[in-house]
Amino acid sequence: MSGGVDSSVAAALCQQAGHEVTGMMLRAWSEPGCEDANRCCSPQAMTLARRAAAALDIPFYVIDAQAIFYETVVRHFLAEYTAGRTPNPCLVCNRLVRWEFLLEHALEMGAEMLATGHYVRLGLDGEGRHLLLRGTDHGKDQSYVLHRLTQEKLHRSLFPVGELTKPQVRVLAEKFNLPAAGQADSQDLCFLAGGDYRAFIRRHAPQAAQPGRITDRQGQVLGMHTGLVDYTIGQRKGLGLPSGVPLYVLAKDAAANTLIVGVGEELGAGVCTVNDLHWIAGEPPAGSFRARVKTRYTAQFAAAEVTLGEGGATAEVRFEGRVRAVTPGQAAVFYAGEVVLGGGTIVG
Repeated sequence: MSGGVDSSVAAALCQQAGHEVTGMMLRAWSEPGCEDANRCCSPQAMTLARRAAAALDIPFYVIDAQAIFYETVVRHFLAEYTAGRTPNPCLVCNRLVRWEFLLEHALEMGAEMLATGHYVRLGLDGEGRHLLLRGTDHGKDQSYVLHRLTQEKLHRSLFPVGELTKPQVRVLAEKFNLPAAGQADSQDLCFLAGGDYRAFIRRHAPQAAQPGRITDRQGQVLGMHTGLVDYTIGQRKGLGLPSGVPLYVLAKDAAANTLIVGVGEELGAGVCTVNDLHWIAGEPPAGSFRARVKTRYTAQFAAAEVTLGEGGATAEVRFEGRVRAVTPGQAAVFYAGEVVLGGGTIVG
């Protein structure tokens, strides 16, 4: 339970279904002095979660996850930006904090399942294996950030709001008299506490924000950048370069501390390589296969042919057309219709 409307309604629906429910809230790491602004575990969020648990008359516990959150999520975030990549911390948090650390605590307390307010659905294939499916509300679907869950973890999971739309969840929150019924959604990274990620990185990993050269693909120096952390793939504004045509960020070379830019025709990728692969079924589809691919959480689907490398450790993703802002460090997640097949990390 986070204090938000989705997890509060999930708890209520579990109770309505006849489950014995216990509320658990993670206390994640916050930058010293910013604890009150961490949207996942601020005093206000804790108060809302406690009030929701009280309204449902269920036990409620706060689990201290500060150390593991910092070691697994924050350190990874800083290391990836230092290497010139752009990570998605929610992927790491869901895999190692929620479905490892929190699930283990729940099982030790005697629980059998972990229910969350994520907008995803579960199913079974013809062989009895668990399927992870997109949430009914495609605008809120969170299957991208859960694509690394294993069969064992899915067996222990419940997603009570996955079949619902966000408006339906808010109606239920009012029906259950939950305090978060009218609470607005937050899209910020929790540990940034509402701050700018670039300023956070400058404070904690200044080596990732050193000025350097801006060049084109041919290596011609066009200007200076203020630190690779200040730029994203596909960015146009804020480059500070005199040019008669619009220029875009094409790539980052962290080893040379160089930002590479080019014209719109150079932007986008027709193919990318993915490693650190994970498959929901426990094994990949045979050979090469067609899939719909998301290259970041907010990206549109792109049709592609996915071909596994030797040994299955990597995959080549060949898109039907050029896809903008394919960014190393982000995940490429493969779908067959509504079903999540798996995914991996974009390396180039």
